[in-house]
Amino acid sequence: MSDFLRRTLTAVWIVILILGGFWLHPLSFFITGLLILTGSLYEYYVLIRETGTRPQMTGGIAAGIILYSVSTLVSAGLLSELYFLVLIPVVLLIIVSELYRKQDKPFNSLAHTIFGLVYIGVPLSLFPFAAFSRTGISSLIPQNSLVFSPGLVIGFLLLLWLNDTGAYVTGITFGRHRIMERISPRKSWEGFIGGLVVAALTGWLISGWLGVLNPAGWIITAVIISVSGTFGDLVESMLKRSLGVKDSGSVMPGHGGFLDRFDSTFTSFPLVYLFISLFG
Repeated sequence: MSDFLRRTLTAVWIVILILGGFWLHPLSFFITGLLILTGSLYEYYVLIRETGTRPQMTGGIAAGIILYSVSTLVSAGLLSELYFLVLIPVVLLIIVSELYRKQDKPFNSLAHTIFGLVYIGVPLSLFPFAAFSRTGISSLIPQNSLVFSPGLVIGFLLLLWLNDTGAYVTGITFGRHRIMERISPRKSWEGFIGGLVVAALTGWLISGWLGVLNPAGWIITAVIISVSGTFGDLVESMLKRSLGVKDSGSVMPGHGGFLDRFDSTFTSFPLVYLFISLFG
């Protein structure tokens, strides 16, 4: 099976499972986001262990789960924002427990444990705030107990993935000028422009369906995704290149692992959420 066909078949299943999970029901939205967060944190900590540093995998993943869970309950109006303060003892526990791990470079361990939460946990914990207490397209399974619309997340992921697809197809067809060859030898300016055009066109087309923003707003969102998502992909490529690995995992044939598939999300969604919060 060719690499392109394998990537295409895997991409179809990713779209069905991920978009379906976010769209189906508020509970499936929570579970889908939690799965992505847990898988991404796990892969990040496993990669860092290849350097000889041993981050607190269990503590870091547990803190990420708590952050995402509290974010969901707060955004749904089921908890007060004061419950975010529970993260203070959680982080302090991670710091203090390092005293008992007897690592040669304990602050390297702490730095990577906390950075994983900032790099992965915080961006994904914005997903609930983009869906709960918002109106727009409804979940596939009707429910009346919560104000909920996955439209922003659905639109974001569609633009992100179509940007990646446009960049990939344009890059392998016309790519000549590399963006940053020492980090990602195959990423080209031609691919970037192709992805940007596809994402912007998609943003204009889906604006009437998703609402939330006017067509110009969705086109600006597409530009934000294309630019910041490219940097997100380069950051993860820099991490993998420094470790001498091709993929962060193998759970998605042709696409690698969770980090490989969602690396652009970590840098682009916070900016998209900021833009929509200010101008949406």
